[in-house]
Amino acid sequence: MDKLGAKILLIGLLVLAGPVGLFLYKNDKLTFRLKLTSLPVKFVRAEGVFQYLGKDELKSVLEPIVTTSFFEADMQTIHDTVATLPWVETVSVKRIWPDAIDVKIREKKAYVRWGQDSLMTEQGVIFMPKSIGEHQHLTILTGPVLQQVKVLEIMKGIKTALADQSLELAEFDVNDRWAWRIKLTSGLEILLGREEQLDKLQRFLKTLSILKPEYVDAMAVVDLRYPNGYAVSWLAEAGEIDWKNGTMSTSRCEDCADNNEQH
Repeated sequence: MDKLGAKILLIGLLVLAGPVGLFLYKNDKLTFRLKLTSLPVKFVRAEGVFQYLGKDELKSVLEPIVTTSFFEADMQTIHDTVATLPWVETVSVKRIWPDAIDVKIREKKAYVRWGQDSLMTEQGVIFMPKSIGEHQHLTILTGPVLQQVKVLEIMKGIKTALADQSLELAEFDVNDRWAWRIKLTSGLEILLGREEQLDKLQRFLKTLSILKPEYVDAMAVVDLRYPNGYAVSWLAEAGEIDWKNGTMSTSRCEDCADNNEQH
């Protein structure tokens, strides 16, 4: 078959295929451009196990950007747009012939709270959803900017140490000078300072085994920033402790340390 015959055959096949192409034949060259609008995207399928990522939220970000034809749809734009949603951890996008786009999403899992308004994954990724009302039970972490991963790893060690004593961490705060403060779910605050914090915490936890439970329950603040020992501030409603007889009276005791002291 000569060149002219081959060109005529190709044009004939395109014509038989229906209104799928606009083509020009000039100077021994064949150029054609698909009418992509004849292949619209009819379906966008979002796949994944969603607990907090809402269907309406996905629809609101996808509808404005999936308005072209099947081939013209920008997969990278779709990917990047969905990836900006707070609860999205990973996303993949692909075309499914002839009229669909599949968007596969893995949702983030909140491990702790970061400050009052954000959440954090177990890998240290901070994100800020519209509401964290369902995550008030999570441990609260605060720390220096861009140091969340380090703070998180320290917190994990503290949680393990506390769990050995059947205690549960509620808050862990690291200030800009790297002084530590923890708060238990019981309400007890523990000040650890900036040096040998884990060693001090372990020494304090060992003393709990020789104290009566009512003494431990009456503690409001424990200050471990001393080189040898620690100071305790008692709850306002706690009675005065008679250490000699191992009893607690109903009268209120004075604070054992100034909580504003800095070391």
